[in-house]
Amino acid sequence: MPMTRAELEAFRGVPLPDEIGPGVRLLFVGVNPGLRSAAVGAAFANRGNRFWKALHAAGITGQVFDTSAGFAAADRDELYGRGVGLTTLVPGATARADELSDDQLRAGRAELVTKVTAVRPAVVAMLGITAFRLAFDRPRAVPGEQPEPIGPARLWVVPNPSGLNAHATVESLGGAYRAAAAAAGVPLLTPEGPPRPPSGRPPRPPSGRRP
Repeated sequence: MPMTRAELEAFRGVPLPDEIGPGVRLLFVGVNPGLRSAAVGAAFANRGNRFWKALHAAGITGQVFDTSAGFAAADRDELYGRGVGLTTLVPGATARADELSDDQLRAGRAELVTKVTAVRPAVVAMLGITAFRLAFDRPRAVPGEQPEPIGPARLWVVPNPSGLNAHATVESLGGAYRAAAAAAGVPLLTPEGPPRPPSGRPPRPPSGRRP
């Protein structure tokens, strides 16, 4: 459902619940929630964000999730079943990630270490090199696996899926996410595998056949 700017602003600073199931292998870490995500209670709810398309392109999910109105139960079950979790570095929602201060990012790092130590994924994948460099005080860090772990997990930095990251495509995002998922031991789907239909929609019958 469309929301006005004033309605979205009411969710500024509102946290987003983590999506972390039992046996999580790969934990994606966004910078912080957008206002739309805080409003509907689901990560990457802005349709301009390419995260869900990239996850599908990577072979991590069997379809492109649509969380613009919230998380469908089947999509959450699939995400958890694949061993994939979601959290944020900073909990409070803003319109843009660049509204956050360096102190907020560094404080988020300390909380993330505590969380990772508790849930123990194999790999943590931070979405965005700029926020990572600031939060972890590593100004020369480059994308990919980092030389030092975070708690018990291997640490990767992968491209931010925001539409503002114009240098990245869905294909390049998918390739980076696939590498992190493979390192985490997430069973990847083959490109030839038949995706299940979008949430809430029945499968389309084969051409020329009646349902």
